[in-house]
Amino acid sequence: MKRIDARIGFFLSLGLFAAFNAWGEAGPKAEWLYQQHCTSCHRSEVYTRSDRKIGTYEALHRQVQRCELALNLRWFDEEIDAVTRYLNQHYYRFTP
Repeated sequence: MKRIDARIGFFLSLGLFAAFNAWGEAGPKAEWLYQQHCTSCHRSEVYTRSDRKIGTYEALHRQVQRCELALNLRWFDEEIDAVTRYLNQHYYRFTP
C-alpha cells in the first residue's frame, strides 16, 4: 500500500510541476530568446501601447507562434511557451 501511495504522490507532484511550469516563471532562456529574436522586430512599445492587438493569453501564444514561423526560428513548443510566459509576465499580465 505504501508503494502505491508513493507512486500516486510522485505523479501528483509531476502534475503540479507541469501546471506550475505552464504558468510559472519564464526563466533565463526565455529572456535570452526574447532578446535575441523578438527585439529585432519589436521594441517594448508594441506590448504596452493602448491599442495593442493581443487581448488574451491564447492570442499572445498564437502571435508568438506566428512570429517564430515567420522568422523560421525552429523553436520547440517549450520555447514558444516560455517566450509567451516571458511576454505575459513582463508586459501583458493575463490570468490563466
